[in-house]
Amino acid sequence: MKLSQFKFKLPEEQLALYPSYHRDECRLMVIHRRSQRIEMYQTDDNGETLKDEEGNPLFIEFRHLLKHFDEGDVFVFNDTKVFPARLYGTKERTDAKIEVFLLRELNQSMRLWDVLVEPARKIRIGNKLFFDESGTMVAEVIDNTTSRGRTLRFLYDCPHDKFKRELYALGEAPLPHYIIDHESEQEVPDEKNPGQMKKVMVKDRPVREEDMTDFQCIFAKNEGAVTAPASGLHFSRELLKRMEIKGIETAFITLHCALGSFHNIEVEDLTKHKMDSEQMFVEKEACDIVNKAKQEGRHVVAVGTSVAKATETAVGTDGLLKEYEGWTNKFIFPPYEFGLADTMICNFYHPQSTLLMSACAFGGYELIMHAYDLAIENGYRFGCYGDAMLILDD
Repeated sequence: MKLSQFKFKLPEEQLALYPSYHRDECRLMVIHRRSQRIEMYQTDDNGETLKDEEGNPLFIEFRHLLKHFDEGDVFVFNDTKVFPARLYGTKERTDAKIEVFLLRELNQSMRLWDVLVEPARKIRIGNKLFFDESGTMVAEVIDNTTSRGRTLRFLYDCPHDKFKRELYALGEAPLPHYIIDHESEQEVPDEKNPGQMKKVMVKDRPVREEDMTDFQCIFAKNEGAVTAPASGLHFSRELLKRMEIKGIETAFITLHCALGSFHNIEVEDLTKHKMDSEQMFVEKEACDIVNKAKQEGRHVVAVGTSVAKATETAVGTDGLLKEYEGWTNKFIFPPYEFGLADTMICNFYHPQSTLLMSACAFGGYELIMHAYDLAIENGYRFGCYGDAMLILDD
């Protein structure tokens, strides 16, 4: 398929800058890929649409999804843990402000990190960056990796655990740039005309302390992600408890989500696009749970595109999940035949994103793009903090 086939206009006001007040109370659109049906509204036992006091139809909420599942079905989650990857430092001598985005630690003993820097043109090999007022957290640029990529060596002599704690204390939640760079038109005093106001575009979404909690799945365990597996953010402790009571099984794999999903695709022919590699782990316990459900004819639910990518990397030709430790750069786009999960949960994604393409590969291009038209018409929220979609194979 072509990149241009995934283009649509996303109204700015439907981009979610903050999460739902409760994780499991965002909207949920339900897609039935075989019957080509799309559900948006809550219904009673007779199939009649429920309405509020003003007569408006009530939208399905995420917490309602369990009605579609029974005892023995399995939800596969990505338990990667996001760390505070975005730091701000200053360049020696010039005091220029530099954003440093930590990608991964390369060597513990040498304090080597793979990072991205912005603005990259100001940062060269040999430069030193300072990250706190005392000047104790300092890093030296020792290599260029890509146009924005650098290798930093932190000059900090202490036990590794203490170094990590103090480094992370200087960082903030690695929210996507489309959130932290969001601007809106606001009126401010006009310095040139005292007493008058002027309209300017102002950044209006600060990173908050609570974002480090909000941008983290409640079951996050294995540190290594620089962005959250967003579909997992909708699961609350209460919802997981209800799943347990209903006899729904859970399995956990780990895929450390990197930034590749946010990169612009530069080619029209999708077969020529190359994804960044992400580290992943599938252990025996998850395989046993998933394969038992498969063999019993139960539903296997991929919670998010990262889980779909990981399980499709590790599935065997027999349709069963295999143990795996390594890296994957799998790029899933239509047409694609999935080998493991029969159900997927995903968010509403940006135009021309690899995440949208993965959802279309699972649900069918025409059906999912029609669902996106309905989402825009009905005010659904898009992005990491946005609303969700459940794709069923019925």
